[in-house]
Amino acid sequence: MDSRRISVISQEQPKPFISALGLDFGSKRIGVAGCDRTGLIATGITTIERTSFEQDVEQIRQIVDEREVQVLVMGLPYSMDGSLGFQAHQVQKFTKRLAKALNLPVEYMDERLTSFQAEQLLIAENRSPSRHKGLIDRKAAALILQQWLDVKRANSRSSVAAIEY
Repeated sequence: MDSRRISVISQEQPKPFISALGLDFGSKRIGVAGCDRTGLIATGITTIERTSFEQDVEQIRQIVDEREVQVLVMGLPYSMDGSLGFQAHQVQKFTKRLAKALNLPVEYMDERLTSFQAEQLLIAENRSPSRHKGLIDRKAAALILQQWLDVKRANSRSSVAAIEY
């Protein structure tokens, strides 16, 4: 590298922290995942047993406040053919109300097969999926959020690469 290149690299600003919450919405439970401040790793936080919209929002609000969440990442269950079915419309309806109640932006991620992947992870850990439904939802939320983080990171790298050339 020449000296100009080194000086440009040393002047880079530190990356701002990312605080996103991944949600796997279901009729009985909502899996919740968060990420580390660098936006590299998503992990399951909790599973909310659904009761009423107001109580669901209040539980999510507590997590949002604790973690200083900036964006919600909601899994959207596309059909295998890529269309949006009944469940996807239910998710969108809930998400619009949630985003308004929390005053936060929402981004959707395709969640096809995330619950299946989460079940496979449990099986690999010698755990019974039927006994750990909440854990499946939490892991599915982490997979949704991780996918979003990976896409975001890949897009920012390609933007930086385009600027450098």
